[in-house]
Amino acid sequence: MGSETSKTNALRVAGFFDTYLTGRVLDIGAGGDPVIPSAEIFDQAEGDANHILDYLKPEQYDSVLSSHCLEHMHEPRQALKDWWALVKPGGFLITIVPHEDLYEQFCWPSIFNHDHKATFRLGGAGSWSPVSIDILAEMQALPHSKFISKRIYDEGYDYDLQFPQGQKPKNHRAFWNRQLSSIARRIPNRHLRKKFLAFQLRRGYPIDQTAKHGALAQIEVIVQKEG
Repeated sequence: MGSETSKTNALRVAGFFDTYLTGRVLDIGAGGDPVIPSAEIFDQAEGDANHILDYLKPEQYDSVLSSHCLEHMHEPRQALKDWWALVKPGGFLITIVPHEDLYEQFCWPSIFNHDHKATFRLGGAGSWSPVSIDILAEMQALPHSKFISKRIYDEGYDYDLQFPQGQKPKNHRAFWNRQLSSIARRIPNRHLRKKFLAFQLRRGYPIDQTAKHGALAQIEVIVQKEG
C-alpha cells in the first residue's frame, strides 16, 4: 500500500488542502509519498513513531497526518494520543488506516502485511477481528477533539472479489497462484481479468486489490483540536 497517499490525493474534494493542510504540516510515516511537498516527514529515518514525543515538542503543528502508519504501532491507541499532542489548538489530526473488512478481508493475522498489529473499523459495536479498533470512537475520545469528517475510500474495490468471511485462506504466495495473478494483471479485458481473479478466489486464495489493481481499502477520520 505504498502509494496510497497519492491515490487518495487524486480523490480529494476542492478546498481540502487549503482547509486542512496549511501552515506547518507533519506527515507521519510518509516515506517517499508525502501528502504535500512542504510537509515535514517523520518516518523511520527520523525516529520511532511509537514514541514520537521523544523527538518532537507538543502543539507545534497546524496539521498532523498519518496514512497507513497507525496499524504498525505497538500500542496504536497510545500512539494516536501522542500524535494528537503534537497538534496546535485549532489544528487538525487526519488519520488514514486500512479498513479491516476490505484490506484484511476477515483474516487475522494479516495476510498481506505481516507487520500489521491492529485492524480498524468505522463505528459498530463489534468485529470479527480480535485486535479491532474503532478509529472513529478513538479519535472522538481525544481530549478537546471536534469531529470534522469520516470517509471510507473504496474506489476501484470490487466487492465481488472480497474473500468470504469464515473461510480459511490458502497461501496466496503459492507459485501457481502468483503465476495466475501475473497473467491477470496483463489482461486488458476487464471482464476476462475478473474471471481469472474469481477463479483464484473460488480456489481459496485472497486477492490484495490495493497492490494488484490500484484499489483503495481505507478509512479516513479528521478531528480538530478545540482550544
